[in-house]
Order: sequence, then C-alpha cells, then structure tokens
Amino acid sequence: MSPLNLAWKNVLRNRRRSLVTILIATVGCMSVLVASGFAFYTYDMLRDSSAREFGHITIGGKEYFTRDEETPMQFGIDDYQQLTARLMSDPRVRRVLPRVNLSGLISNGDKSVIFLGIGADLKAEAAVRGVFLQLVEGGFAGDDKTGLPAVVLGTDLARSLNAHPGTGLTLLATTTSGGINAIDVMVAGIVSTGWREVDKRLVFTDVESAQHLLLSERISTLSVILDDTDITPAVFEEIAPADPAHAYKPWWEQAFYYHSVRGLYDRVFGLLGLIIATLVLFSVANTLAMAVVERTREIGTLRALGALPSEVVAQFVREGALIGAVGAVAGSLLAGAVVLALPHMGLEMPPPPGRSVGYPLLVIATVPLYLVTDAAIIALCATAAWFVSRKAANKPIVEALGHV
Repeated sequence: MSPLNLAWKNVLRNRRRSLVTILIATVGCMSVLVASGFAFYTYDMLRDSSAREFGHITIGGKEYFTRDEETPMQFGIDDYQQLTARLMSDPRVRRVLPRVNLSGLISNGDKSVIFLGIGADLKAEAAVRGVFLQLVEGGFAGDDKTGLPAVVLGTDLARSLNAHPGTGLTLLATTTSGGINAIDVMVAGIVSTGWREVDKRLVFTDVESAQHLLLSERISTLSVILDDTDITPAVFEEIAPADPAHAYKPWWEQAFYYHSVRGLYDRVFGLLGLIIATLVLFSVANTLAMAVVERTREIGTLRALGALPSEVVAQFVREGALIGAVGAVAGSLLAGAVVLALPHMGLEMPPPPGRSVGYPLLVIATVPLYLVTDAAIIALCATAAWFVSRKAANKPIVEALGHV
C-alpha cells in the first residue's frame, strides 16, 4: 500500500471529525480567495481610475511639479503641438490630451460660485475616462448657433447655479498678466465624477476657450494615455530622460487616494488572512492531536517493528497535507463559483467616504493567487500535523505500547 493511500485511509478512520476539519480548511481557503480577490479588484479599479484621471504619464513645464505658480500658466508648455506629434509617433501611445488648469468665479447673473476648471478636448476626455466621467444630462458638444463656448459642469455645481443644458453663464478668471478676464459660455452638459467635492467645483471647457480666458497660448500639462497601464514604467523610463526640457510624472506619484486605500486594505485583509490561518492551523492541530492520542499504541507498534520516528511523523504530515489539499480544492471551487456568480447578481458596494456613487461588488480570480493560497493551506495543515505528532513519535516504545 502506498504511503498516500495509507494516509487517506487513516483520514477516513474518523469521518465526522475529518469532515469538520476539511470544512474548516475549505471555508478558510474560500474566505481568503474571495477577500483577496475583492481587494485586488479594488486595486485594479482605483489604478484604472487614477490612470484615466491624470493620464498614465503627465508632462508639464520644467518646474511645474516642484514649484507653485505665482501667476496662471507660469510653468506651462509652449511647444505642445510638436511634443504631441512626437509622442503620438510612439505606437504604445493611444492619446495625448492637452489640459489647461484654471480657476475663478462662475456666475449665472444672480449668484457667483468658485470653480476649478479644466480646458480639454471634451469628447476625448469622455472617451478616456469612461465610467469615471458619467454624463448625467446634455452632451459634450455645444450648440454652434449660439456662438458661445461650451462648458460641462459637475452635478453639484450645476444644481447650485440652477443650470441646465442651454443655460448661459459667465466665467471670470485671473489672466497670466495679473488682470481679470471674463467670457460668456453655454452649458452643454452635466457630468458626475463620483466625487462630491469635485462635482461642486468642476467645469470643463475646450482648450481654446480656456486659453482665451487666461490670455495665454500655453497649456498646463499633457496627459499621455497608453495602450496598457502595465507598460507605464517602461515607457516612462524611456521618454522622460530623453526630454530634459520638460518634467514627467507617472500616475502613481499623483494617485494619493490609491495609495491610501491600498495601504488600508493591505492591513485589513492581511489581519483577516492571519486570523483565518490561525483558525485553520489550530483546527487541524486539534483533529490530529486526538488522532495521535488514539493511535499512540499503534505508533509504539510501528516503532517496535523498526519504523523511525521521522517515518511516523512523515505519515501524520501526509495525513495533514491530504486534509489541507481536499479543503484547498473545495475552497477554490467554491471561490470560483462566487467569482462567476457575482457579475450576474448586480450587487454594489456603498459609496466610500468622499464619493457619491458606489461600485460593483466583484472579485478577481488569478492563477497565482489560487496557487499560493492553496499551497499555504496545505502547508498549514502539514505544519500542524508535524507539530502534534513529533512528541508521540519520539516517545519510548515501551511507554507507547503501554499507553491506555
């Protein structure tokens, strides 16, 4: 009889006790896989959101990221058309979006509110941001008949100004020379970013209108959108040193919220995994400790027949590993079923702090995650078996044979 077959028969000696232990290993494995999969989904969603908001790589003037501007566009980019053409020649670059940052007052004639604006290609911004910039009302293109520049407002700002598509407003801002300039605009649409504080101040307009308001031909930044977020480090290391006239910054150096959430989740789910591992370890140890006590005379007999203590311990380790393997396989199958079922259930998480919308409750399944978790469960069970069996295996043969 093979050692594994013998170990399996020993596991089945007390079916009820072994089944309970396997169920604990199964639930532990499934819990770790589902919790880790949810955390990884959240990380990917936040990473995608940050890359879409800032661009995979942001390009500014030489001192744009290191100094505060004393006047608007002080560290802006002049030759952005040539720089854009050079970047677009790289097949890995999908889009290059010029952006003009501006702030000031927006008025409907009766009420004035502070705004934080972005001059950009509105349709391109919408295409890049996707679900992270949801159109609530209207569109991104204005009515050419009015001749007024089109703006898109955040939902809370539009509500504050009682503005709707077709409403005329006035933007007032400080120019690059320190003066005051104003332009009349027409509301084309209303959007939601999911961040209530952002939606209270957000104004999108086209690049030309923003430049006209600031009396400048510069832009604040260029946002480089790549085909794949994973290639960002390689592209950044290649293009940044080749252009000393501008400053380059990757998305992860700007995504403070991403790092905060990831740090929190790493601690929360790390503690959860530690608790689950401890429960599995002590449950398996308890089951095998009872088996060792019941089989002490059997151990003495094996020793009397010439079995070494290490061989006895190895047999119990195989039993523990089998329990862990069955629990890991069952837990992986249940976790896989959860992964497949969640997209069809339409469940959503409540809005996190600072946001006005929730996000889908989904779980990511990756082969490395499942392999590492299954291996950890099997290793825990084998470790528990080694811990509880080594003392009995080294007990004197006469004492073991006389055990009652």
